[in-house]
Amino acid sequence: MKIDLTDTTASDINKALVKGRRANGTPAVGMVLTLVIVTDEENAYDALKAANDASREHPSRTLVVIKRHARPTRARAASQIDAEVLLGSEAGTGETVVLRTYGQVSDHADSVVLPLLLPDAPVVVWWPVDAPDVPAKDPLGALAQRRITDLYMVENPLRELSARADSYTPGDTDLAWTRLTPWRSVLAAALDQARTEVTSAAVEAEADNPSAELLARWLEARLEMPVDRVESAGPVVTAVRLGTAEGEIVIDRPHGPLATLSLPGQPQRTLALKVRSTAELIAEELRRLDADEMYAVALHGGASGTKESVQHA
Repeated sequence: MKIDLTDTTASDINKALVKGRRANGTPAVGMVLTLVIVTDEENAYDALKAANDASREHPSRTLVVIKRHARPTRARAASQIDAEVLLGSEAGTGETVVLRTYGQVSDHADSVVLPLLLPDAPVVVWWPVDAPDVPAKDPLGALAQRRITDLYMVENPLRELSARADSYTPGDTDLAWTRLTPWRSVLAAALDQARTEVTSAAVEAEADNPSAELLARWLEARLEMPVDRVESAGPVVTAVRLGTAEGEIVIDRPHGPLATLSLPGQPQRTLALKVRSTAELIAEELRRLDADEMYAVALHGGASGTKESVQHA
């Protein structure tokens, strides 16, 4: 079901949600959180599709905020909210409201979103593109327990990564970090099996890859040693090499979804290490809403002061 509302208010949107639920016979009590997506018109479709796919695991109310300029036929200072209310098969397993704000109301989108949040449910804000400099201080970000950004969508990801380290607030995370979960899991398992001291480390990846830089910083903090950055043809992270007295521990994924794991004195193994979709990344982030301490460790690298080993990360 789709309900279009022009020049509307948050109150009218809530009434449309109730009306749509009654018509579909779908109560809201099964939804576990509110996901707020702040994006532009160009990226709204892909972001909403990813959110709908993720809602199969996390039924939620999804609010898509698209800030637009005032219409040419209206006064520059005029404010307006247009909304699309999507329920049933149009909205995954939850319900969706697409909000297009015009004029001055675009600067106060939090006042529109606040009445639409599910009561007593966590709030997650995701910026697929154009994240604020300090997500926790953004009016919408301040409503959330979890704030998701994506360094892959900025012009200079490594410079932006340093800025994120300076502005980090518990609850912040980034999809460039989420993409590393399979790599971190394989590394932890490999070191647990090898049980030997690491004497050198290198991360191989395409140039200026934010995930590779986060992985290198995380290893520096955990291993308490410098990690070499080696440029490769890509895509994304292609290999991690850890030197030990017994030989190299190597995870190598030159291309495709399969990687090889080499441990000293053991036969080479093949394992799945695919590049995951945005929907899979968002679903992972919605599984936990507490502070991502490991992301903070990766942001600050060797300066984090942690003494734990990588096996326990």
